[in-house]
Amino acid sequence: MEKKVVKTIAIMITLCSAFFCMALWYMPKIHAQEIAGNEEQAVELDAKAGDTKTDLIQKEDTTEENVKDSFTQQLRIQLPPGDSQSNVTIKNDYVTQTIDITIPGADENYLYQYPMVGKCNNIDNMTFESESGSGTLEINLDKVFELSTTYADNYLYIDFLSPHQVYKKVVVIDAGHGGDMPGAYIHGSYEKDIDLAIAMQLKQIFAQSTDKSIGVYFTRSDDSNPSFEERVGLANKTDADLFISIHNNSTVSGQMSSINGTTVMYDEAKEDTGHGTKEFAQICVNQMSDILQSRNRGIVAGHDIYIIRNSTVPVALIEVGFMTNQKELKELNSTDYQKIAAQGIYNSIEEAFQEGF
Repeated sequence: MEKKVVKTIAIMITLCSAFFCMALWYMPKIHAQEIAGNEEQAVELDAKAGDTKTDLIQKEDTTEENVKDSFTQQLRIQLPPGDSQSNVTIKNDYVTQTIDITIPGADENYLYQYPMVGKCNNIDNMTFESESGSGTLEINLDKVFELSTTYADNYLYIDFLSPHQVYKKVVVIDAGHGGDMPGAYIHGSYEKDIDLAIAMQLKQIFAQSTDKSIGVYFTRSDDSNPSFEERVGLANKTDADLFISIHNNSTVSGQMSSINGTTVMYDEAKEDTGHGTKEFAQICVNQMSDILQSRNRGIVAGHDIYIIRNSTVPVALIEVGFMTNQKELKELNSTDYQKIAAQGIYNSIEEAFQEGF
């Protein structure tokens, strides 16, 4: 097996809308020099070792004979000979704002031979890793973006589009807990599994809906455990219109009891705007208790919860039911009940948008 080669380019760049291009060549240590005559400047770029220096940012040549070589997209990546669109794989991890572009044939010299050109807007840093003749370019962004990609003449062109450039409305759904943070564990049932099951039922409802104007982002779709920062960060970095976290309740002691019903938490410290967290939470608790025929326990102050107080968008944390209530625990483990709960969340979103959120 070819020796694994890891190349890191740590990028922290300030650019405005002037016509600048960057050639992302790997060098063990890279520094960008100020561009004279412009307010824009590149901040020092550091890699892990070595002392070679080179310009990272070059002014675009816009003379008449070179205009034909310009492009309107943000990035242009040249593919090695023989590569095509079908060979390149692109993965966009919205939770971590990481894009992985895997290019067959991109060996350790790839960035020397085929420098990437474009604008650095919204790019925090990049790494390039080559192993066994295939390379992966990892791009870390400062916000969540959808990708618009085109291929032409052995080049891959990429534009970063904000979610609101693609969708009319944006919603973030957080399935509580996950991984080694299971939440409540009652009679063999993990809260994390019930939370995720409801979220995945909701995903199906959106997938089957004819209304494709709503973009829905999920903090997890498996038994992973994103950090609190990543969960609320997904809502903030998509500039979501609504943020919902799905949980289930239990008694403090964890003992079975007759306590039951649906509760929704909101941020009582946020200003009451008429279209904020409190109003959204009220919509959710009403819709959920109606469709589930559960006890409406009202809305509860939740500023102490990290993802609630740090959300910059209207947030509601829904406690669907009590796992420490025998009847509700049985229902919460039922696929049919999970579908109904998901429909209640969907109805809450629809009502909120109808009311101007």
